[in-house]
Amino acid sequence: MITKWKYRGDYVLGEIFRIYFKDTFNERFSVLKKDAVLIPIPLSKERARERGFNQAKALAEFLPVPCTDILSRQDGEKQSKKTRLERIYTDSPFFIEQPINKPVILVDDIYTTGTTLRHAAKLLKNHGCPSIYALTLIRG
Repeated sequence: MITKWKYRGDYVLGEIFRIYFKDTFNERFSVLKKDAVLIPIPLSKERARERGFNQAKALAEFLPVPCTDILSRQDGEKQSKKTRLERIYTDSPFFIEQPINKPVILVDDIYTTGTTLRHAAKLLKNHGCPSIYALTLIRG
């Protein structure tokens, strides 16, 4: 089901995760809801064309908090094609459009090694973000 949703562009399948994702968000981040901003992990332009939509953004849109796209991603080799060590030791593919001075909750679909989230968090922290949290649908 995840493969069909993520790699074959079946956007509607994401609805299956809505209640679970929203309930988990409310349970873990209820204290932050009023001040935080959601930032979905971006796809490169190439990956967005292949998949048809950004899965992280689709998940973020299920949540009752403002969402902003201030991160961008360079095109590069697919993470799914890399080994664990290659993922961990890769350079950050992200760049920031504007700084943010609010707590941020990064949203992504799958947590594998955590490298993607660490790269995004480091960039945000270096540009003034006071606190950064993460929420993912799956831990792979």
